[in-house]
Amino acid sequence: MAITAPTYDPISTAQGLATSSISAAQALLDAQTKTATATATALTSLSSAMSAFDSVLSSLTAKKSVVSNTATFSSAVGTATATTAATPGNYFFYVEQIATAHQAAYSGLPDGTDAATAGTIHIGSGDTQFSVDLSQADSSADGKLSVKELAAAINAATDNAGTVTASTMTINGVTSLVLTANRTGEANAVTVTASAAGSMADALADTDNAKQLVTAKDAIVWLGDKTTGTQLKQPSNTYTVLDGVTMTFTSAQSGGSPVSLTVGQDSTGTAANVQSFVDGWNKLIGVLAGLTSHGDATSSTAPAIFASDSGITALQSRMQAILRQKIGDSSLVAYGITAQRDGTLTLNGDRLKKQLAIDPAGLDTLLGSASMTAPTGVLGGLDKLMSQWTSSTGGQIAQRRENNTKLQATLTTKQTRLTDQYNSAYNRYLKQFTALQELQTQMNGNSSLFDALFGDKSDS
Repeated sequence: MAITAPTYDPISTAQGLATSSISAAQALLDAQTKTATATATALTSLSSAMSAFDSVLSSLTAKKSVVSNTATFSSAVGTATATTAATPGNYFFYVEQIATAHQAAYSGLPDGTDAATAGTIHIGSGDTQFSVDLSQADSSADGKLSVKELAAAINAATDNAGTVTASTMTINGVTSLVLTANRTGEANAVTVTASAAGSMADALADTDNAKQLVTAKDAIVWLGDKTTGTQLKQPSNTYTVLDGVTMTFTSAQSGGSPVSLTVGQDSTGTAANVQSFVDGWNKLIGVLAGLTSHGDATSSTAPAIFASDSGITALQSRMQAILRQKIGDSSLVAYGITAQRDGTLTLNGDRLKKQLAIDPAGLDTLLGSASMTAPTGVLGGLDKLMSQWTSSTGGQIAQRRENNTKLQATLTTKQTRLTDQYNSAYNRYLKQFTALQELQTQMNGNSSLFDALFGDKSDS
């Protein structure tokens, strides 16, 4: 008679029992690990968002003023920019001459001369003077000095520092050296002299070998009319004679009346500056909203990782408080910057323009500066608040990351121990059920033997 006891697969049975023995602990550990991983991801997202907003604050601070002015010429004689220090109005200039940089070509040079007897030259431009020992300019070490090696030696001279640029040009098979001053103006013309006689040095110092390609000139601009105004002559084409205005002239006039320069408030530029603040704020608020969402049970949306985080809630409250601060009786609302129910901001361009016409300086006073040495206003307050979170030394995010990293390390250790428990249980159960399987096999064999010996033989 066959034995009908249940049979077991040792491996699958051991796996099932070992898994069951640690299932409760594993479920808890998985949940904790998932939370720690989500926290690390959320902190990275928060750090990136706050750093991006801090960059917006720094960018506005670097402009020195959120209020933008513009300066525009009536014709294409150059470009101009204006800061808030500029006084609005119309100014007139006549551009007689543009400053140029000296450039000269040197021909008749002994290309391939003996380097050892090439000599030493001194090159000057303005207040810069430097020397080149031509005997050391043979970069190919063939004992010969070429014009190209000469140009390379001039450019590499320690005291040159880009004051003079040397290049070469080849016309009809003859190579010439070209020296160009990198600063405009008469005083910055290039000079070449030889102090140690030599074939190349003497040829360079010989003025008969130099051809003036571009004459060094100062810029000549008249404040007002050319005949009755005030002459402004200088080496550079960039003028700063008007407070808060920088003008760079690029074209001379060939006659006619002076050109006008109109300085006034740039409402479009100011609106763009304010909008950059609004956009930066809204991006950060959007990230914070995502990290603190309470979820939606009706759609089975789980709460976000920081849904009940008091620190993040305090951060949001503090940001709103800084935004609402007043200077006197004025606030950002007066300039069209208003908060919505979800914490984001909107900008009313018409209200901004209207208030700027009444009090242009008030906007800068309210927004202030995120300067590290003298923070003021909304920008300063927000920058300080961001630093309390993003600072690598003691900042909220750094502290939270450190704690979360320690937690993750602890969870990793617990997982290792739990895995060891599983392996121990698995090996124990595998041994037990393997032995049981062997016993069942032996018993089934014995049963077959008994049936053969003592079974019913009535039909034999």
